[in-house]
Amino acid sequence: MNNGSFHFDQPLWLLILLIPAVVYLWLRLTSPRHDTDRYRNYADAHLLPFLLGIREVVSAQQRRHFLRWAALWSLLAFAMAGPRWDYTDIHLFRPGNDLLILPDISQSMNATDVTPTRLTRARQEISDILRENDNARIGLVAFATLAHVVAPLTEDTHSLNTLLPALTTDLTKLKGSRLTEALIRGKELFAGQPEESSKHILIITDGDFGDQGHETLLRQLTQQDIRLHVLGIGSPQGGTVRTGDGRMLRERGGKKIISQLDEKALKSIAEKGNGIYVRADFNNRDTHALLGVVNQYSPAAKATEEKTRVWNERFYWLILLAMIALLPGYRWMSIASNEQGGGK
Repeated sequence: MNNGSFHFDQPLWLLILLIPAVVYLWLRLTSPRHDTDRYRNYADAHLLPFLLGIREVVSAQQRRHFLRWAALWSLLAFAMAGPRWDYTDIHLFRPGNDLLILPDISQSMNATDVTPTRLTRARQEISDILRENDNARIGLVAFATLAHVVAPLTEDTHSLNTLLPALTTDLTKLKGSRLTEALIRGKELFAGQPEESSKHILIITDGDFGDQGHETLLRQLTQQDIRLHVLGIGSPQGGTVRTGDGRMLRERGGKKIISQLDEKALKSIAEKGNGIYVRADFNNRDTHALLGVVNQYSPAAKATEEKTRVWNERFYWLILLAMIALLPGYRWMSIASNEQGGGK
């Protein structure tokens, strides 16, 4: 067992280190040999290799070339063998809480009945959930007319936070909001999770859905022990709908389009999904309520200390050294090419 010490992952690759030595011996054994003694009366000894067309006396330049290419070959051989040291022990993937967040990014989320806009508030709510969460895997599926998988279920909350600014109404070109598409994507993402996991979907929306096909899908999800919660964004009084660049949307007759928070429909979805409905507010009560329900159904699985060891691969250092060693040759070829071009 390698307790953090230096070793190779694939040591058999080191056998290719023998190839330069074999090639060198083969060239030495198969090179033509001449009886140079009888030619010494006609030329000095140091001129004989040039007179006879052989280079048995290896020049310093040849030695440098051979050593350079042998060093490059050795670096690549060691890199292929996979040098490694230092490792990290991580817990094996086990059942837990899975929370898939479905933020609505339709144009009605640009309404300003909550400051600064409904969509900005939705992003703030997601950020609060990521900050307060401590034991749930979280994924993101943004939806309007179509659904977009922003991130699968993950424990990397830092990466999820960096994705939040990208949740804008510019992601969709078509008007309207279809919850069915988002629920289908959520069902697909949950398919790869452990059956023992506690599965939850959080819909962040103002309502105003343009489809009714989600009723059947809600029943299918609850039959698979997936709970649906709803976080309402907006106000019953409503607000004017604007585009991403701030233009006010109007009906054909010129009347302003007003979007209102449809709490009745959203409460019905939460009830049918065996979840809870919460209206977003400025404090953390909504976040605590939602995470409290998620943690309430956490599987009572027996804790395990089983871990897997992930080694830190170091082959890239050898690749970098090989690339640096190749730079002089590249410069020489560039100079030779320019000289040939100038000669023409």
